[in-house]
Amino acid sequence: MQNLLIEELMSQNGPLSGASIKRLVAVSGGCIHDSWKLVLDDDRELFLKTNTHEAFEMFQSEFEGLIHLSNFSDKRFLVVPKPINVQKTESFSILLMPWLNLGGCNQELLGNGLAKLHKNSSENSNGCFGWNTDSFIGSNPQMGGWSKCWGECFFELRLLPQLNMAKSWDLNVQPILQISSLLIDYLNLHNPVPSIVHGDLWSGNAFVQDDGKGVLLDPAVWWADREVDLSMSKLFGGFSQNFYRSYESIWPLDINFKDRIEIYNLYHLLNHANLFGGSYKNQCFTTLKKILNIFQS
Repeated sequence: MQNLLIEELMSQNGPLSGASIKRLVAVSGGCIHDSWKLVLDDDRELFLKTNTHEAFEMFQSEFEGLIHLSNFSDKRFLVVPKPINVQKTESFSILLMPWLNLGGCNQELLGNGLAKLHKNSSENSNGCFGWNTDSFIGSNPQMGGWSKCWGECFFELRLLPQLNMAKSWDLNVQPILQISSLLIDYLNLHNPVPSIVHGDLWSGNAFVQDDGKGVLLDPAVWWADREVDLSMSKLFGGFSQNFYRSYESIWPLDINFKDRIEIYNLYHLLNHANLFGGSYKNQCFTTLKKILNIFQS
């Protein structure tokens, strides 16, 4: 595979045109794509993601998401790599990005940078929640569309498609469908402003550079309540108290933020259960029960 990939990269017109590949080294990455460090003969270092042609739309979606995040980020605090190229070779889909030197551990600038990203974008939004096209959350679809109503947007475009997929493993979705209007009204009472959100903010997609700046990768971007990012950051661990303190030093969270965490994280638990099964299904059952108890008490 590695030799074939080098051969096809060198045959393409594009960013590598005129350069030779000195090294192509596999690096650890996600569970969906293959990841590589690409070193050229002019000593440029690049990051490369590859997959089959079927993944090309996922790469296009990631390309667009990274551009949007970068446009609203404050470069003093946060690095969002602007992708260099997305294309198909004869055998592969590829996404090419700058190589970043990760390895820092202080999440202060990461928290500052995320808050700046949310705040800067909220001040420049069109007043609607959603996204202009269908996209992806992992390898599952994430519906496009727009709404001025946050509760409807979150339920109709995010929760409902995942709930429908979960029927395949016998999740009883009727109870939450029956309280959907209450849930929508509850989220509307919060009355958030739309912000650009990373959309898949767990510790495997957020890092610190060796210069201390935060780094965001692998987004599932949309315009949403900023709390969806903060909620997911608590789902799988990996974020320090310093991260949350530095976030709130820029833009404090609503006093009732914790009351919405289970609702927002149900989306990601359902997505993981639909993708991977296993213990995520039990987490969905538990979270659904907690949410239903809130609205049925």
